[in-house]
Amino acid sequence: MGLTEASSLWSSKPILTLTMNPALDVSTSTDLVYSGHKLRCGRSSLDPGGGGANVARVIQRLGGQALAVFTAGGTTGDTYRRLMEAEGIPVLVAAVGGITRQDVTVDENSTGNQFRFVLEGPELSEGEWRTCLKIVGRSIRAGGYVVASGSLPPGVPEDFYARVARLAREADVRCVVDTSGPALTEALAEGVFLVKPSRRELAEHVGAALDSEQSQIDAASSLIAEGRADYAALTLGEAGAVLASKASVIRLPTPSVKVVSTVGAGDSFLAAFVLRLAQGNTAEAALRTAVAAGSAAVMSPATELCCRDDVERLEAEMVARALATN
Repeated sequence: MGLTEASSLWSSKPILTLTMNPALDVSTSTDLVYSGHKLRCGRSSLDPGGGGANVARVIQRLGGQALAVFTAGGTTGDTYRRLMEAEGIPVLVAAVGGITRQDVTVDENSTGNQFRFVLEGPELSEGEWRTCLKIVGRSIRAGGYVVASGSLPPGVPEDFYARVARLAREADVRCVVDTSGPALTEALAEGVFLVKPSRRELAEHVGAALDSEQSQIDAASSLIAEGRADYAALTLGEAGAVLASKASVIRLPTPSVKVVSTVGAGDSFLAAFVLRLAQGNTAEAALRTAVAAGSAAVMSPATELCCRDDVERLEAEMVARALATN
């Protein structure tokens, strides 16, 4: 789908997602994982994974639309693209010479344990990653959002997301970053609109354990005070989430749900948050939908992400609970 055709689909402020290191997710199950013998598995499924792609998929499920930009190479990349398009998501593909990676998720039926094997992506040449920057630069729209999410493959400089943030600022676009390690540090040094670290990712960034509620709030708030981000959404798994901004610090607990798989919970959270902001909602309302989406995602098996009905039901329960306590 071309960019002109894709632009007619926006129902809110435009959202572009960027996935530099996509993965074709293979998920299956077996009774017991052990060494030395073939492990006979049950039915398998294929899903287009990677941070930005998952964000675009969840936005689609929640009734929005995002333009998904991602790299793709080889037969795996062809399959990945077809799966994204089959979900009705407009895409712009940056072709690369390497083969798009695969990730493997195996559920162990006898114990309930989940094993996730994350493979390294193909190495990108300088010309390939610079092409990605050019695609982003000519595809973002003033007043919209660009969501740069996921790891960087080999060959891509650590300041790549910082370069995306710079492009966004020059185009009057709000840059959202969800990554870790040096890529996160570089992006924060440049400054972004929203950053969404997990507790582990933020702990690595600040060099502290963040094992108390106050330390988590302080760490998230420090990013705002230092001018690293306008919003910092810290996801805490079963403990909920913290949203820090210049205006306030909000903490929301998660609804009580049965955890089936944690794959894609953070991406679901981020997708819901950005979509609601793009639709003109307040940050507090967006956070509530985001927590509901993250909780809904863990109810789904393997790499299936969240279901819209679950998100809406959980969000309604959160609203009712908040009204009952006020």
